[in-house]
Amino acid sequence: MQQRSDLALPASTYRLQLNEGFTFDDAVAQVPYLAELGVSHIFCSPILQAAPGSMHGYDVVDHTRISEECGGEEGFRRLAEVAHAHGLGIIVDVVPNHMAVPTPLWRNHALWEALRDGAESRYANWFDMDLTSTRAVLMPVLGSRIGDELAAGNIRVEERDIDGRTERVVTYFDHVFPIRPGTEDLPLDQLLERQWYRLAYWKVANEELNYRRFFDVDTLAAVRVEDDEVFDATHKLLIQLFDEGLIDGFRIDHPDGLATPRGYLQRLQRATGGAWVVVEKILEPHEQLPDGSRCAGTTGYDALLRVEGLFHDPNQLPTLNEIWDRIADEGWFGQVLHAAKEEVVRSMLFTEVNRLTSIAVAICAADIRLFDHTRRELGRTIAALLVQMDRYRAYVEPGIATPDAERQVILDAADRVRPELDEDESSTLALIVRLALGDSPTGGGGGAETLPSVTRHPVTTELPDTVMDEAALRAEFMIRFAQTCGPVMAKSKEDTAFYRWNRFVAVNEVGSEPTIVGISQDAFHDFCRQISATWPSTMTTLSTHDTKRSEDVRARLSAMLEHARDWESCLGELRAATEEARSPLVDGATELLLWQTLLATWRLPGTLAGAEPISHERLAGYLTKAMREAKNHTTWTAPDAAYEEAVIALADAALADERVAAALDSFVELTYESLRAGVLGSKLIQLTMPGVPDVYQGTELIDLSLVDPDNRRPVDYAHRADLLRSADAAPASLDAQKLLVVSRALRLRAEHPYAFRGEAATYSPVATTTGQAVAFARGTAEADSPVAITVATRLGSQLAERGGWGEHQIILPEGTWVDVLSGREFRGGAVELAEMLADLPVALLRAAS
Repeated sequence: MQQRSDLALPASTYRLQLNEGFTFDDAVAQVPYLAELGVSHIFCSPILQAAPGSMHGYDVVDHTRISEECGGEEGFRRLAEVAHAHGLGIIVDVVPNHMAVPTPLWRNHALWEALRDGAESRYANWFDMDLTSTRAVLMPVLGSRIGDELAAGNIRVEERDIDGRTERVVTYFDHVFPIRPGTEDLPLDQLLERQWYRLAYWKVANEELNYRRFFDVDTLAAVRVEDDEVFDATHKLLIQLFDEGLIDGFRIDHPDGLATPRGYLQRLQRATGGAWVVVEKILEPHEQLPDGSRCAGTTGYDALLRVEGLFHDPNQLPTLNEIWDRIADEGWFGQVLHAAKEEVVRSMLFTEVNRLTSIAVAICAADIRLFDHTRRELGRTIAALLVQMDRYRAYVEPGIATPDAERQVILDAADRVRPELDEDESSTLALIVRLALGDSPTGGGGGAETLPSVTRHPVTTELPDTVMDEAALRAEFMIRFAQTCGPVMAKSKEDTAFYRWNRFVAVNEVGSEPTIVGISQDAFHDFCRQISATWPSTMTTLSTHDTKRSEDVRARLSAMLEHARDWESCLGELRAATEEARSPLVDGATELLLWQTLLATWRLPGTLAGAEPISHERLAGYLTKAMREAKNHTTWTAPDAAYEEAVIALADAALADERVAAALDSFVELTYESLRAGVLGSKLIQLTMPGVPDVYQGTELIDLSLVDPDNRRPVDYAHRADLLRSADAAPASLDAQKLLVVSRALRLRAEHPYAFRGEAATYSPVATTTGQAVAFARGTAEADSPVAITVATRLGSQLAERGGWGEHQIILPEGTWVDVLSGREFRGGAVELAEMLADLPVALLRAAS
């Protein structure tokens, strides 16, 4: 086995989605291929025991076991052993924020015991819920009101086999709940009243749910990992495997949901002695990781924004604006997002806002100087401040002095709220701001650093008569406000506005911003220099299990933007061809989403994924999810069958129409060279820029996946391995060209790891005489000359309009350089770009030895 020092810092990672359809042993079979591809580490989706049938692993039910469906601990050990034997490390995804509320419930043993034994349970402190009184924890599983379900005889007491032992339980169809000891023989209605949980109509959840959850997902209950005992118990197995050398690093899921994100990372660093850790932190374009983050960086959405922005032509936006205004007429993105936020805090996150309001009311009730702030004013200003937050959270924590930059985030949000309020409400807003920042509520002394560092009070919809002292309440408000910001932003932006505002959906992406189209070369170079200096071992990515579209779907849309006027003509033909199939129910915003999606998943010569257009099943499944997430005309909880059928009927008509096929085929041919430059250029840049690049499963070839679950479809590794074996030959197909770029870049990184990531790596732009080429050099601080130079073509349509490269040049450093993609050799100095990029729109130069 390799020494830990060899695998402590990845050169690159390859993400695998593990589940019962792709197990540890299936991953073992692909290790030789991944090693040949050139990756240094396999990046596993969550490996702990998840809910039955889980396809992703983020719904953990048992932290003491490795997923049995994936092969259990023995299977994981086999994977680690074989990977290490091939020189590959293992990175594992960790889910610290929540556990599943599964069906049946007993599969989460910790939650089962907590709901059975209440405050006496050894797991009472695990979950962010109130176990201090009967009927405390809402279980919103009933199809109608409880009285109706009791009358119908649907709720029963039965004997069941619960994980190998016979217990009397409460059942409701597939749902099974524990019975509090000593209440087994009571009449059913009295028995239900005596439990530590309350069975309820599912619609009650939005108003009365009283446990913290992941976003608005009732089946994912938050875990109090800020408690040292809970941290130790939930991380024991993973840290044991790390200590044994079987795990080499971690990706942390949703740290913004934690009570103390920085405290959590500090605990993890202490427990591992400083493992490589990256966090799934979505940074807004103007945001950086907060000071004190004990990690290597993020999972790379900030890099995605900059890399793909290089291949967006903002000069073409007026055409798309005209199309949007003419067909959709939905206003500007800022308006759409603001409306979505107001809907989210008013509806799906009402319980979280109500909880914050109750805490504020209790704080005011403890000090006569605050008596006159009414509940209505407090609730309104809390909701308004949440709406105006411009990022997923401010990093404010009790027990720690709040940095000025993080204070300013909340103060700026308050400035945006203030014009909406009258004088009395402005005074209440000032109070809420002080509470969110951890300042004294009356404006006196005592900041966040004087508060208890971790709140211990559970979630309830209303506070009990006996409440914590004022300092503990303030600490709780501070934590819960920060924890609520993330769900508001995610549910409003990613899961609502991104599906409503469909002007150019390539930028409707996690970590991106629909109003930012196009990144200049200078801005990109500045970003690379910044992360090279501050986060040199952060992760970079173009596709993940959470992206709304794969990198190649977005590249096809980027090529569409480059040919916006031609797209306008094509769109006119598409709409004319399907006019009879377009119901008046189909709104313009959804129609534009349909056409962009159809184009981006249409057949594409030279690719396995694009051998045929997207299937009816995949397109219908995607559109159904998109329509319900938009929540304009239909929702998950109240679907409008007529509307959904009208949209899918239009999609089916488009898939079957010959005029549609001819128009799309013609547009694909027109934009092919722009697409090829974007696909190969963005991938090469991502793989060679500062940081540790991740390759999402299957994306070493063209991948035309949409949002999950579409992006978790099986990958044809046999085809990829066959193609890789022939990669030395001149690649004719786009698939082969992308695989050549990926494999050569990964192998070069593996040969010279310290030139590409870590504190010793250097980054410097390389001069060209045209803005159509982007180039940079990578090397080490102690070397006189770079190790490698990346060259990529951007905005190829502009290049074509000017008749090609002409006499434009790149200025290479002294020495001899070999393009590892073409085998061509170049001397330092001025080199004609037409010569260097004669075969491919990209080059990766290696210093000749």
